Amino acid sequence: MKLENKKFAKDFIWNTLGTGLNSFNSLFYLIIVTRVNGVVDAGIFSIAYSTALILYTIGLYSGRLCQVTDTENKIKDKDYILNRSITCILMIILGAGFLLIKQYPAYKTTVFILLCIFKATESFAEILYGIIQKNDLLYRVGESLTIKSAVGIISFLIIDLVTHNLILACISMIIINIVVIIVFDFLLISKKLIDNTAKVDFKNVLSIFKSEFFVFANSFLGIYVLNAPKYAIDSYLTEELQAIYGYIVMPGTVMVLFAQFVVLPFLNKLKELYAAKDFKNFKAIIRKVRMCVVAFGIFAVLSAYFLGPEVLGIIYGENLKAYRLDLTLIIGAYIFYSISYVNLVVLTTMRTTFAQFIVYLITAGIALLGSNLFVQNFGVHGGAISCATTLILQFIMYTILTTVTIRKVEKGK
Repeated sequence: MKLENKKFAKDFIWNTLGTGLNSFNSLFYLIIVTRVNGVVDAGIFSIAYSTALILYTIGLYSGRLCQVTDTENKIKDKDYILNRSITCILMIILGAGFLLIKQYPAYKTTVFILLCIFKATESFAEILYGIIQKNDLLYRVGESLTIKSAVGIISFLIIDLVTHNLILACISMIIINIVVIIVFDFLLISKKLIDNTAKVDFKNVLSIFKSEFFVFANSFLGIYVLNAPKYAIDSYLTEELQAIYGYIVMPGTVMVLFAQFVVLPFLNKLKELYAAKDFKNFKAIIRKVRMCVVAFGIFAVLSAYFLGPEVLGIIYGENLKAYRLDLTLIIGAYIFYSISYVNLVVLTTMRTTFAQFIVYLITAGIALLGSNLFVQNFGVHGGAISCATTLILQFIMYTILTTVTIRKVEKGK
């Protein structure tokens, strides 16, 4: 038991460190761009990174969650790798198509393309992380993310400081990712875990597209929902105001990050409990995770109201006191979103994906209409209102769906 607890602690610590650094990358990059290149470039970087995140869901497609919780193991590692190679290529092609439609200036287009390629490398790394985690080596994933994130941020900072060239700094991010994926993720770890005797089954590769479509659709719509205000701002406001919204919404990602910290180490346990139909302990874990998220959320909201604008002002060098209520509202909304994320993990473990798709489809429609309406009339404040309204409505729908699904499965066990 002590050995098992030690292993869990090791996984938790490294996963927390690696996932934390990786999730905060965008925050660090935005700070660097703001301080070195200015607010206009920060606005370009903010919307480009958000778009790359949406395209990233295409690259991930089914994501690590489905790979790790696949109890039947009918689909082999090589099948997953080929499927991910295809989705990464599709991701870049669709990104290029988006840019052709938008017709951005050459500089903005180049930043978009580079960030899209950057997220494509991260998407491919995730398939290797799935193999590593499924072999109960989650701490190795944390180590990889830590190396990649720390070295990536340092190289980005140095190159941007020396050259004041955002494009060169973005290229450095891509190079670091590729080197770590090849040397650490593949050669050092996952190559030893992949069954080299297994052959690629193209039926399995295609079956991933079919069976995990709704998981992909949910992820795609979910990222769009979070970034809908940014697209409204891109249409109606300036790059400077885009940067301002990026500053005040960035701390909201801390809430989602915290939820990931708490729930990811329990993925294998949730899978085992669900397979064993041990719903008592299954629900107990869910309750504990939700309580942790709410407790941290209350602390985050109070911090946002009393200290948020001042702290962010120091970080970005911008006066954000006029956005105190907007920041607090966004942080509060992200508490609801974080609980929705916990529900997403639970429902995905239970392979309930179509119903989630309906929830996200409704939420995306609300986000599209609400963000354009509110931003056009109230500017950045409207973006915060739209964000809060959408995420609270999503929370309500997700909570109802999760409760009903668990009760239904319990009765049928």
